[in-house]
Amino acid sequence: MFTQPFFNTFLIVMAAIAVVVFIALFFVDAGYGKFYKPKWGPSLDNHFGWFLMEVPVFITMLLLWWYSDRRTDLARLVFLLLFEAHYFHRSFIFPNQLRGHNRMPLAIILMGAVFNTLNAFMQGGWIFYVSPSDYYSSNWLGSLPFLAGTLIFITGMFINIQSDGIIRNLRKPGDTAHYLPQGGMFRYVTSANYFGEFMEWTGFAILTWSWAGAVFALWTFANLAPRAARIYDLYCKEFPDQLDTSKVKRILPFIY
Repeated sequence: MFTQPFFNTFLIVMAAIAVVVFIALFFVDAGYGKFYKPKWGPSLDNHFGWFLMEVPVFITMLLLWWYSDRRTDLARLVFLLLFEAHYFHRSFIFPNQLRGHNRMPLAIILMGAVFNTLNAFMQGGWIFYVSPSDYYSSNWLGSLPFLAGTLIFITGMFINIQSDGIIRNLRKPGDTAHYLPQGGMFRYVTSANYFGEFMEWTGFAILTWSWAGAVFALWTFANLAPRAARIYDLYCKEFPDQLDTSKVKRILPFIY
């Protein structure tokens, strides 16, 4: 499966689909969170839904690592730990921190789980199977791409977790009012949590210096930027006197 020609084709197809998804999401709201609608069909409690959506990539990446003959390579082990740190949080910690019990469409959960599994094959396939065996020597851990990318990744993860916490604590128990998130990177973008996640995977693409990482960063932006634009429009209507649109952007500070 992990031959170089097949893997190259796989990446091209995934990149092309990302472009299609990017365009489509400007016309169709993914029906979870703020934009949940019953028309999406059967749904599950969002705590369980997030777990089911995120845990496949965590498990698949571990299996790809375990069955690789490169599983003891130091640099590749560090890549694994960084990748799995994100998905451990998203699979086991984030769902349990959610307040309330909203609904999450089963269709969204399944689509997310399928993409996450494919992404595990993109990242794990490259790191543990397709990349040249000597591409990531232990010296890679001292290289500029690794050091810069890791700094970006960790900073992005911090922003993502901090921003999720700000959103989670906007309401006190029993409160149903809507509030504009403030503080942290919300001073610059209305979807600071999405900015943090995009920053993470941009960092991962840099620290692995791989097309597989770049395609995932593209996918992250394609999936989150249209939703960030929709949230921005919503906040403009709900908080016209609080949101300074001259300073606060959608997902990329000072840019978009």
